[in-house]
Amino acid sequence: MKIDFTNFFTTSGISPENFHRLAGHSAGFADKIPEFLAKIKKRNQGFYQIFEDADFQAEVEEIKKFAEKSREKFTDIVLCGTGGSALGTLAIQESLLPKIPSFNHVQDKQKIPRLHVLENIDAEVIAELTEFLDFSKTLFLIISKSGGTIETISQYKFFRRRLAGHSGILTEKNLELKNHFVFITGKTGFLREEAEREGIQTFSVPENIGGRFSVLTAVGLVPAALMGINIDELLAGGAEISTALRGTARDFQSTDFAKNLPFQLALAQFLALQNGQTQNVLMPYSAKMKNFGNWWAQLLAESTGKDGKGITPIPAQGVTDQHSQLQLFVDGPADKLVIFMEILPHPHPLLEGEGAIRRKSNADLKTFEKLMQAELRGTAQSLTEKNRPNLTIQVGEISPRNFGKLFMLFMGATAFLGEFMGINAFNQPGVERGKNLAKKFFLD
Repeated sequence: MKIDFTNFFTTSGISPENFHRLAGHSAGFADKIPEFLAKIKKRNQGFYQIFEDADFQAEVEEIKKFAEKSREKFTDIVLCGTGGSALGTLAIQESLLPKIPSFNHVQDKQKIPRLHVLENIDAEVIAELTEFLDFSKTLFLIISKSGGTIETISQYKFFRRRLAGHSGILTEKNLELKNHFVFITGKTGFLREEAEREGIQTFSVPENIGGRFSVLTAVGLVPAALMGINIDELLAGGAEISTALRGTARDFQSTDFAKNLPFQLALAQFLALQNGQTQNVLMPYSAKMKNFGNWWAQLLAESTGKDGKGITPIPAQGVTDQHSQLQLFVDGPADKLVIFMEILPHPHPLLEGEGAIRRKSNADLKTFEKLMQAELRGTAQSLTEKNRPNLTIQVGEISPRNFGKLFMLFMGATAFLGEFMGINAFNQPGVERGKNLAKKFFLD
């Protein structure tokens, strides 16, 4: 993985030599890495430290064992959660499983349960799913760090009543709750108390990891393991990038600007912000990365929107949004930094010639791979010609390891970006107020 800043240098007027020194200050910002690392450490955030935690590693082994014995018991898994409890899993599901309809025989043949993510409380969607499910073969993952998220608890109570036989819909009555529910939650709260009463299996969300930073904890690992995804590889990728944040004595890369990709990305975002680019566009050139953009949007918006400051995220997708949003990016307000993601494709016959566009002779073969690369280059060049800042994150093929790297790259960059902006990237006071008001209006 690397970041190509060529077009960013061209459009910002910053030379590669001055990139790490110019951020609207005369001081060298490469020297800020140790200072920012110390500030992040004082905020007691564990999302980049879990890889060396013995208790966490023990839970990972427990998750793998649980998933192995559960995959053949259930045909369907329903994840009840919202925001950071669901968005990471949606990204993993879309990117690391075949891009096929949810109810597909391929999953049945591979003995992989169908995963349904209820990230909303839309009654129509819940009713449709309820009619489809065989509850005797369904596992419900209830995810809430606080253990009291009103949307998630409402979903839990709805499905609990049906498993207990309190609805005429079911033929199966009085199914044991402990055989059909798993809670992923913090140390305290309603779900933890309920688990103790009912003997329900639980996995932990560490207290010092917020929801939008929790994808590489049990929040994302349990559903990923149940889908048959290699979570050891996910974690290995995350651990590789996290060395840029851990700052341990044995790891010189943490303070090496040239190797610290999260810091480099955060610096570019901060320089663009100072130049009036208050919006960031994330545009992966992959049909399987749309939900990754939605995960990133929460991460950036909820982390930077503080004290009258903030960066507005715009998820986009190549090539689709060349035909919808690109007109705005090129000819609209000059207030956007476009972050492209170039994904090296997995070997496939359609990329090697079969079904490709042929012109004149075999020597003039044009594959989908070449077309995708040409689309990205053309889009980037069109922005550069209009002096619209852009950069490209280059990633290997979509794999669990590379996905772990991407998650940690953006979480690490967001942590550094908070320090550049002088805000706490890890709280969400605006969200909490809305949650409290929603509870009040609902209960009144």
